[in-house]
Amino acid sequence: MHAHLKLYISYLTFEQNLSPNSIDAYRRDLTRFLDYIKQNGIKRPSDVQPSHIHRMLQSLSELGLSESSLARNISSIRGFYRFLMDENLLQTDPTVHVDHPRAPRYLPSVLTVEEIESLFAIPDVGKPLGLRNRAMLETVYAAGLRVSELLALRPAQILFAEGVLRVFGKGRKERITPISSQALAWIKRYQAEARPFLARPARPVDNLYLNTRGGSLSRMGFWKILDKCAREAGIKKNVHPHTLRHSFATHLIENGADLRSVQEMLGHVDISTTQIYTHLDRHIITREYMKYHPRA
Repeated sequence: MHAHLKLYISYLTFEQNLSPNSIDAYRRDLTRFLDYIKQNGIKRPSDVQPSHIHRMLQSLSELGLSESSLARNISSIRGFYRFLMDENLLQTDPTVHVDHPRAPRYLPSVLTVEEIESLFAIPDVGKPLGLRNRAMLETVYAAGLRVSELLALRPAQILFAEGVLRVFGKGRKERITPISSQALAWIKRYQAEARPFLARPARPVDNLYLNTRGGSLSRMGFWKILDKCAREAGIKKNVHPHTLRHSFATHLIENGADLRSVQEMLGHVDISTTQIYTHLDRHIITREYMKYHPRA
């Protein structure tokens, strides 16, 4: 069983090009699954029945795992079995008869346009780090990037003349997304005035945004910068690394952008993922109705 898992992890790494975080999540879920069925005396994948998977999920639920975590576990197991089927290592897939619980869709934290302006005014652009921080915030909000996409961004991916970015998202899938002239101006200024100050010629790094040691900035480093700016701007909302991406999508839809276009810009494979922003829009419409209708 664990030999099959090792083969699957290799497939996810070298053929699917998943990120290390995604691969670690699959490995954890599937190791838990294999340990569970081993404890139940099952030694071969073909001996697993839907009832075994149901019982394991019930055990995880009793331990307090959320619906979203249970849904992810099922997805991991299902992907594993589909791989074994494709490789002709199995003839039947026990996950076919396992229902996939719908994970709850929570409305993400979104900033208003006024809060965005307040946030962007915090970095001291007269200093290299402040200029870097302003350029990063502008980039994320202008192009709706995931944090991982921002931190992996390289100068060659910025097409100034065309006003677009070449972005490599989940699974190294490439997309072309527009970016505002204002954000491009901040990127140009950062490249001219701040990046040379941060870069270390002895060990050059190709990433656009650098940390104080000249290396690539981490997710935690970006989160600390964003959190500090939000607190100094007096924003009371729960601001996290994806907040600017959520705000980007919401503001586009509020102003009449086509949902399919927003899907393309965000790099969502399934439009149902993008539809959560229409829920946000409905919430805003309801709020406006309650505010202005004379008999609301």
